[in-house]
Amino acid sequence: MATPSGAPDAASRGSAAWAPPATTRPQVLTGARVVLPTGTVPDGRVTVDGTRIAPDTTARDGNVIDVRGHWLVPGFVDLHNHGGGGASFAGTADDVLKAVHTHRRHGTTTLVASTVTDDMDVLVRQAGLLSELAEQGDLAGIHFEGPFISPCRKGAHSEELLRDPDPAEVRKLIDAARGRATMVTLATELPGGLDSVRLLAEHGVIAAVGHTDATYEETVRAIQAGATVATHLFNAMPPLGHRAPGPIAALLEDERVTVELINDGVHLHPAALELAFHRAGAARVAFITDAMDAAGAGDGRYLLGPLEVEVSEGVARLVEGGSIAGSTLTLDRAFKRAVTVDRLPVEDVVAALSANPARLLGMDDRVGSLEPGKDADLVLLDEDFDVRGVMRQGVWVVDPRLG
Repeated sequence: MATPSGAPDAASRGSAAWAPPATTRPQVLTGARVVLPTGTVPDGRVTVDGTRIAPDTTARDGNVIDVRGHWLVPGFVDLHNHGGGGASFAGTADDVLKAVHTHRRHGTTTLVASTVTDDMDVLVRQAGLLSELAEQGDLAGIHFEGPFISPCRKGAHSEELLRDPDPAEVRKLIDAARGRATMVTLATELPGGLDSVRLLAEHGVIAAVGHTDATYEETVRAIQAGATVATHLFNAMPPLGHRAPGPIAALLEDERVTVELINDGVHLHPAALELAFHRAGAARVAFITDAMDAAGAGDGRYLLGPLEVEVSEGVARLVEGGSIAGSTLTLDRAFKRAVTVDRLPVEDVVAALSANPARLLGMDDRVGSLEPGKDADLVLLDEDFDVRGVMRQGVWVVDPRLG
């Protein structure tokens, strides 16, 4: 990845993102393969005026930046992320910003902060802090993953802190988020599960089925009640069976459901990823990281909520029990793997990383595609699909001209 010459490195700049001085002239990026909602333009041009993508008529007055030999795609949108850069969204404001900026340097320009199971009072306090950062524009919202999940499929969540999804307690978390709650993951088969799904739908919060031991029939009822997302499909749920198809079949077959996939080569076999794309279609897949502190930080010992995690060779597992504990993934790596290993069309990968999650969040009028009037959030990739430039709202986070 290109690093600005003379700019402070990640460790020295802490939570403050370095950016070049803003320019008053429009920036015109020319010559790249530009991925648009209508397809890829082989010798395209994108004009940025201030914080927005501008109509091409603005280009004649602009500062031309030649990016031939590259791909230009929308900034990535991550629905499910617990931290990065050695910092967690369960920490201080500086910790949260450090994690956010770590992922921005890897192309994620819109990010939802995910919590992990903890005491309700801790989650309420955490929601208050995260909502302030969302109000400032640093986060796109809050995703509560736990504590309303199944002890049978708890993954890297503390079992003694789990609880049934009582609608009153679900409402408590929504209220604590002050309008910034975007999603709650539930084991909807538990007592109160369906009522909680209905409550979330009524308040405009995404109900996600995950960490669940539900049957096929129970999952169908959850979708009918208003659930619209599968939290990291295949992971932390019963496997697909020919007599007991479980939640996977129900979530894949319903056109109302978007399925999250962690494409790191650890959480999913390539055949499972292919099955999801084939059955759900590219318009219903959202690549996520489910990243924890170690994303962008390296191997070592970390905490995920109250649980200790060992990261070795990029794979995070609980010290006690050995369960996979989130990932060390960044979305640029998910992009590269999807194109070079899984052999998916670039346009489908862009949809899964940008357009689909933006639409799910109700933000597709601002982000998720390279269209005039939208935020100037974009990622420049070289021919090997490595990040060479990242722009967020018209400002280079990673400037290809200074690499």
